[in-house]
Amino acid sequence: MKTVKVKDFLLGTGQPLAVISGPCVIESEEHALMTAGELVKIFAGTGINFIYKSSYDKANRSSYHSFRGPGLEKGLKILEKVKKEFDIPLLTDVHTPEEAKAAAEVCDIIQIPAFLCRQTDLVFAASETQAVINVKKGQFMAPWDVKNVIDKILSAGNEKIIITERGASFGYNNYVSDMRAIPIMQNFGFPVCFDASHSVMLPGGLGETSGGQREFIPTLSKASVASGCNLLFIESHNDPANAKSDKDSVFPFDQLKALMQECKKIYDVVNV
Repeated sequence: MKTVKVKDFLLGTGQPLAVISGPCVIESEEHALMTAGELVKIFAGTGINFIYKSSYDKANRSSYHSFRGPGLEKGLKILEKVKKEFDIPLLTDVHTPEEAKAAAEVCDIIQIPAFLCRQTDLVFAASETQAVINVKKGQFMAPWDVKNVIDKILSAGNEKIIITERGASFGYNNYVSDMRAIPIMQNFGFPVCFDASHSVMLPGGLGETSGGQREFIPTLSKASVASGCNLLFIESHNDPANAKSDKDSVFPFDQLKALMQECKKIYDVVNV
């Protein structure tokens, strides 16, 4: 497996566990700075490499009433302040080819959303920035189908690739996680992440918004680490009940450190 460098650490076989975490969407500059600071404290001393995640625009919402975020220009300025203040790696997602270059100038990792993972122009534009690319495997795809996405990224001369498993559609308003996807996708030679937050979502389950079952985030996180994933993706929030996006599937700050300690124990056993 190729190792992927993110700021001053590596992802891949034999490397420490890494966790991508933060609010689903940028709610305000004050909130972004506060949550980043709290997460830095939570991950300090855990032996886990931390990557801050938040989106400037949630373009894929169930309803036009849903909060989308501050937008590209304002959102990237906020993320730039987070990076300057805390000196931590950043991840955000892009939705159009035009956004990729601007996002890569601020963020260490550009994420291709699951619904857009087959959009060739978007994948090419993101890859050409030479940022690390995190591809969310579409919930409509088999794990072996991500090879086509990987080939697109490689064709742009970029080998800095992460593939993220986020569950597969299971009837209406539900996902199911198949841990076999982790070793299957690792066979393509790049680090594999498990997204415990979106795997517990109930898409559109509340009519105009998505529901979720956050109580299963610990179960799926530990199962994915035991299955050999190289990093975790867990959206988190200081006050989930009042989160402006995905409030039912973001994990509370006050439970995050304990979960991380459990996951690291499992990770260390698996990676002896």
